[in-house]
Order: sequence, then C-alpha cells, then structure tokens
Amino acid sequence: MLRLPQNADLAIAYLKQERLANAAGSWLDYRRSVLTKRVIVNHYPPALMIEPTNICNLKCPLCPSGNGSLKRERGMMDPALFQSIVDSVHHKVGMLILWNQGEPYLNPEFNRMVRYAADKGLYTMCSTNASLSLDATAIIQSGLSKLIISMDGISKATYDQYRVNGDYDLVLQNMKSLVEAKRALRSATPQIVWQFIIMRQNEHEIDSVKRLAHEIGVDKLEFKTVQIYSTDDLRFLPADHELSRYSAEGKDFQLKTKLLNRCRRLWTQPVINWDGELSICCYDKDLQFRIGNITELSFSDLWFGTAMNKMRRQILHGRDRYAICRNCGEGIVQKLSI
Repeated sequence: MLRLPQNADLAIAYLKQERLANAAGSWLDYRRSVLTKRVIVNHYPPALMIEPTNICNLKCPLCPSGNGSLKRERGMMDPALFQSIVDSVHHKVGMLILWNQGEPYLNPEFNRMVRYAADKGLYTMCSTNASLSLDATAIIQSGLSKLIISMDGISKATYDQYRVNGDYDLVLQNMKSLVEAKRALRSATPQIVWQFIIMRQNEHEIDSVKRLAHEIGVDKLEFKTVQIYSTDDLRFLPADHELSRYSAEGKDFQLKTKLLNRCRRLWTQPVINWDGELSICCYDKDLQFRIGNITELSFSDLWFGTAMNKMRRQILHGRDRYAICRNCGEGIVQKLSI
C-alpha cells in the first residue's frame, strides 16, 4: 500500500498558487479583524463544509438530526447543485468537509460527488457512522482524502448506549473492509480515522480501543470530548473531568475555556446545507441566522455580503449574546492526546 507523509495530500491540495495565496490572505484577514475589531474580508474561505444530507439512520440522543429536534426540512443535496458549488469555489478553496447533520452515505450520489471534487484537486473529508451498507472499494476509488468513522465503543453493550439504532457488528466489519480494500488497491487514500467520543459509559475502554485500532490497522485513532446541551445530558460526561470539555458542578456546566469575541469559522469555514442555504458555521444547525441561498445568489455575493458581515461584526463585539456560541467548540480542546 502506498503511504504519504501525514497531511501531505492536504498540502498538495493547496499547492496551487491561487489557493495558497487565498488561504494565507484569509488567515490574515481574520487576525486583522480580531486585532482591529473591524470586519476585514478580502478572500474566500480556505475550507468549505457541504452537507450531503441532514437525514440520519441513527437516533443518537445528543444529535439534533438523530433525536428529532432538528427543525430544518430534511433532504438530499442534488449532485448538480454540488457540482455548481465546486465549480464556483475550487480555484480558491482547497478543502471540502463533506458532512454536517445527517449521514453522508445515505445520499446515493455521494461517491460520485466526492469523485467530482477529487478530480478538481480538492482535499475531501467525510465523517460516517458506518452503520449501513458500504461499498468499501467504491469509497476507496472515489478519491476521498480522509474518512472519519464514528464508533464509540468496543462492545455492543457500550456502543448501543449512544449509537441508538446502530449495528455494532456492521460498523466493525465496515471498518475492517475499508482497511482491507485500501490495502488491496494499494491506495494512499483515504486516511482512515477511527473517532471515539469519550463518554461516561465508554471511558473505561480507552486502553482497549487503542489495542483494537492497532489490530484492525486504521491509520489513526482520535479521542474526542462529548458536547452536551442540557442538564439532562450530564449523564454522558465522563467521570474523569480531564476527559471533558466542561466544568460541571451539580446541575451546572460550562465550557472550561473563556469565551472570546472572535471566531475563525466565520472567516475560514462556512457551511452550505443540502438545499443551498449558507450557514455561518456548523453550530447553527437550525439556520437561526439566515444568510441566503446559493441557488439565488453567488457564493461570492453571500460570503462578502451584508448579512455575513453583520454576523462577523456582532461576534467581534459580543459573541456571548448567542446561545450557539456559548456552547461552541471554537477555541477549546475537543480532541485529546491520550
């Protein structure tokens, strides 16, 4: 199997001069905006999140799509819309993050969508629950750069406590099949990442999951802290507070990190939902702040437009007024090195 140095394919995606200059300019715009408290946006974002669907096959209790609390209409992104988005941004954007709410592989056109983006030289990432029928060979051949498999347990009993309606054995087999297919095809991509969200019911499995990940042969194992939304969710926080992004006492909880009047996502990583609606970020799950639809206005018009700049200005001067910002992963430790 071919192997690339870690993140080499990501670097290659940005080697095109216009993308590299745009990424550098975008970061400079953000830093200058934070320092001056003035909105400065002269470049496209270096990365774009696109939602293939907001439909999911699982009913995870902390996920708006899974637990039924998501208010947006459900649907699948049309491949023609996806292609038009890619065509409009690929000369400057280097990375596509292909998920938001929902399970991407429920969209029957998803592998072809990935292939279209890969043929434009874009770095493509996808996150899947892998609890559905997957064609491992087709995924490897789609040109996907990175595949994150969310699996939060090394036994059915543990896994089922959060991944409601999931099939533990199927997920495990899909993970093995993807590793085997990648080897058989001698492909350097995708990087296969096992993502393990640490919660109270699985925190005792950390050492065991390390051994299992090594045995299966995934490229990387990532541990992620869990996000909660209400006091009812406190039962999911690990007993070991070092494994949590929150400080919790009784029924009160808050992020460990101080909330600052800044957010790089509004300069570097917007979201286009399945129906073409632009979101300020992935935390605006219900489109609370409507910016506009890419089927009605160009990406450039939306990105540099009045509605987006209004949000940027408000974030620079009072981010704590927004509930989604007060429970946002921006600037906090989400992934743990343990």
